[in-house]
Amino acid sequence: VQLQASGGGSVLAGGSLRLSCVASGMTFSLYTLGWYRQAPGKQRELVAALTPPGITNYADSVKGRFTISRDSAKNTVYLQMNSLKPEDTAVYYCNGQWYRSDYWGQGTQVTVSS
Repeated sequence: VQLQASGGGSVLAGGSLRLSCVASGMTFSLYTLGWYRQAPGKQRELVAALTPPGITNYADSVKGRFTISRDSAKNTVYLQMNSLKPEDTAVYYCNGQWYRSDYWGQGTQVTVSS
């Protein structure tokens, strides 16, 4: 199983980025897919999650600004991030969970400057 994240970068506050995570070696439709982030000196936190039936869950800090979605035909999960703030700066990781299976991507850096 492999999760390959991409799409990070440096943007000004108020800008947008879209992260992508391509999964391979797994039955994509069975997994709850999520994006987590970890800022320097802080614990990793859940940003957004998407269950197989399509239920979404967002951290309060990103509600209304970030959207998680998936394209099952491409085995890809996305995180559209709008109205970015400096406090969104972190390494973002994609994750897939199904029962006791728990897989992580390698992380992609997002830097938001004011």
